[in-house]
Amino acid sequence: MKRIHARVAASLSAIGLVAALAACSDSFNAPLEEPTPISVSLTKIGTFEGGALGAAEITAYDSGSRRLFVVNGANGTVDVLDIANLAAPTRVGVINVSAIGAAVNSVAVNDGLVALAIEANPKTNPGVVAFYNASDLRFLHSVPVGALPDMLTFTPDGRFVLVANEGEPNSYGLPTSLDPEGSVSVITVNRTGISTVATADFRAFNGQETQLRAQGIRIYGPNASAAQDLEPEYIAVSDDGRTAYVTLQENNAIAIVDIATARVTSLRPLGFKDHNLPNMGMDPSDEDGTANSNSGVPAINIRNVPVRGMYMPDAIAFARINNTNYLLTANEGDARADWPGFNEETRVRQHCTNGLDPSVFPDATNLLFDSNLGRLRITTTPNGGRDGKNALGQCNELWSFGARSFSIWNTEITRVYDSGDDLERRTTNLANVNFNASHDNNTLDSRSPSKGPEPEGVVVAKFGKKTFAFIGLERVGGLMVYDVSNPAAVVFVSYLNTREGVTGDRGAEGLTFIPANRSPNGQPLIVVGNEVSGTTAIYRVNLNY
Repeated sequence: MKRIHARVAASLSAIGLVAALAACSDSFNAPLEEPTPISVSLTKIGTFEGGALGAAEITAYDSGSRRLFVVNGANGTVDVLDIANLAAPTRVGVINVSAIGAAVNSVAVNDGLVALAIEANPKTNPGVVAFYNASDLRFLHSVPVGALPDMLTFTPDGRFVLVANEGEPNSYGLPTSLDPEGSVSVITVNRTGISTVATADFRAFNGQETQLRAQGIRIYGPNASAAQDLEPEYIAVSDDGRTAYVTLQENNAIAIVDIATARVTSLRPLGFKDHNLPNMGMDPSDEDGTANSNSGVPAINIRNVPVRGMYMPDAIAFARINNTNYLLTANEGDARADWPGFNEETRVRQHCTNGLDPSVFPDATNLLFDSNLGRLRITTTPNGGRDGKNALGQCNELWSFGARSFSIWNTEITRVYDSGDDLERRTTNLANVNFNASHDNNTLDSRSPSKGPEPEGVVVAKFGKKTFAFIGLERVGGLMVYDVSNPAAVVFVSYLNTREGVTGDRGAEGLTFIPANRSPNGQPLIVVGNEVSGTTAIYRVNLNY
């Protein structure tokens, strides 16, 4: 009897299971939904010591070969790292480009194909993009692009490579001065033959310089046309692979490019950040420990100041959140200060020798002290021929470089969020490095007069129903993590800084996110190229449920 009952029970269980399977057949056809973490944190799990300043800049990953490709700016080459053992990355090869160009500026990888942006010698000549096999580093072919090709990226489907040709001048106003045009090369990838190149240039905007300036787009290089002055820095591509969004860092603007036609469809100004608004302050001085003085000592003093920050982003990332497209920018700031014949960077007290306009700055006299705004680095040339002064030579506007923040924009380039002074505030009490130290020192307040923590890199990752942004800080170092699932109400999540004073990982430059399904250990990772320490750091993204 017991055996009969068991057989009946087993039959009934099987019938129930079949019925349950039939009832749930649709769920087996649908992909399983990834669980949503409560939060995420970072743990450093591996480092490769490049051994020299500049030995780790931009990084890219190939999942098929489990290799990292790291731009070595010290040698102008690419180091190839095997990261099958994440705790001990090993260099297994070097890509040397001396036969086809001067140095590598950037690297991108898609499905076993490596693309390198290679500048010419001199840098004002057209550069090239070269293609290699990731598995054996075999050179495939190269194609010509614009002057000083820098950041490059594949479209999501791998059909195109886009490269930002920065077109920097060698100088201004000298007999040997050359100022090549900026552009974006759109390369149609051919994996078995020679790729083809189309150019999205800015020549259609020549003659419109006055209108562009009126819109807030900075066109200010001496005697430069719009096409010469617009300098592409970084590219984000929409998920559908149709549109590219290109930061024009020095110009404080974004160019929108139609990829299929290789055409710049519009230029959008980013506007300015009012550091006098609540939660939008900054620490503008490294001598603010003594009130109203020109010989103070360093102190942490984040406050509102009557200064406008030019966003001037470096990295940009595309994210689709709640069925809406957004762009995230790391608002680094960058002055034209390196070229003979023109230097826009100055300090407030140096620039405003006739004082501040009291009708604009009620506390004009005191603001000029070094302990207040006197040492803050600003531009002499906000836009075109403007110098920020009234008829009496008094400064009536002060424009600083970068916004010391990251921002979220819609694709019409309207800002929906800015992190305000949060990056600076969250670096005030670190045990391992002083507040606003630079990447080459551990001096308290060192970077306060100049861009603060200097956010440079940003990548975005989605886990379940949440989207997170990872922000790399070039100066004080480390990675900030924010939950950006609601772009209008962003939430700080965590911060990890792995430097120790003047040692450890310093100068975060390029960020690469590796999703779990492509990772060597089946867990999501972030890779950071640290330019100053020359280290390539690997972080595990811990998903906390």
